[in-house]
Amino acid sequence: MRRRRSISEESNDALSDETINVSPLIDVVFILLIFFIVTTVFVRETGIDVERPRASSAAELSREALLIAVDADGTVYYGGNQLDIRSLRATVKRLLQGDPRPVIVQADRHTSTEDLVAVIDEVSLAGAPSVNIATRATDG
Repeated sequence: MRRRRSISEESNDALSDETINVSPLIDVVFILLIFFIVTTVFVRETGIDVERPRASSAAELSREALLIAVDADGTVYYGGNQLDIRSLRATVKRLLQGDPRPVIVQADRHTSTEDLVAVIDEVSLAGAPSVNIATRATDG
C-alpha cells in the first residue's frame, strides 16, 4: 500500500529545507562585539569644564595620560570626584603604579598660581614622569 502524504506534510518539509540557520551568525556577531569592547581605549575625563588659557605652543598629548582638573576656586577633581590637595599625591601614586604615564593638569584660567603650583608639586612628588598644563590653541 502506498502511503499518501498530505499537502500540509509536504509544505512543512519544504519549509524546513529552506530555512537558514542563524546560530553561527549570532556567534560571529558576539565575538566581534567582544573584540571591539576589549580593544577600545576609553579616555577618562576630569568631570568638570574648565576655561583653559590660550597658548601659541599648544600641542596634542597622549590619550593615555591622567587628567586632573583645577577649577577657579582651586578645587581639585579627578574622574568627576573632588579631591583634597592633601590626598592628591597618594591618589596619583596609586594610579601610576605599574603604568607610568604623563599627567595633564587642566587648570581654569582664573585659578591662582599658588593653587596650580601646589597641584603640580603634589603630582611631581607622586612620581609622574611628566606634568603638563592643558591649554587651548590660539586662533591664527
